[in-house]
Amino acid sequence: MFSLITNSSFFSAWASGAATGLGLFAVVGAQSAFILRQGLMRSHLFSILLTCGLIDLVFIFASVWGLQTIAVWFPWLTAVILWFGVAFLLWYALQSARRALSKGSALALAEQAVPSRRAALLGAMGFSLLNPHFWLDMMVVGSLAHSFGDARDGFAAGAFTASLIWLAVLGVGSRLFAPLFANPRAWRILDGCIAVIMAGLAFGLAYKGA
Repeated sequence: MFSLITNSSFFSAWASGAATGLGLFAVVGAQSAFILRQGLMRSHLFSILLTCGLIDLVFIFASVWGLQTIAVWFPWLTAVILWFGVAFLLWYALQSARRALSKGSALALAEQAVPSRRAALLGAMGFSLLNPHFWLDMMVVGSLAHSFGDARDGFAAGAFTASLIWLAVLGVGSRLFAPLFANPRAWRILDGCIAVIMAGLAFGLAYKGA
């Protein structure tokens, strides 16, 4: 009987975590735009998805196990992460704008965007760990998980499941839309949209941090 109750509590927490995770993660933000672009280029997509998934796994469970406590001990970390994130997003927005405005081969410029697996993985890490929205999401997950008591690991597992689902959607979606990007103009439009998204996120964060 106890095992049944425990399993029921875990599943309820898992379902709530999955729903919360999809609500938080399933948006076209900085990380999602980066993954889509690299997927369209077929540039180290699996490595990028694996890196993002592992980062989510570590920090989702870390948030449930005490990330909030660290933030209380070192409140200045929030401001440091925010302004590093603003600078990183603005830099990427400028790079995307440069490609969008270039009159050269859009596909050639796209292929030069991430010249190596190392650079691709650093980009994946940057769009996670230097993204203030990522840390905000982790804090929300940690806060909500504690309301589930002993079943909070189930909530974390559900949130991680949502992360995997969204990463899979991005990976599959980038492959499905790849034929559309045989047209060089499509690359310029994509880069223009990415530049606007990144700049908007950066200015929004700067406004909040001011």
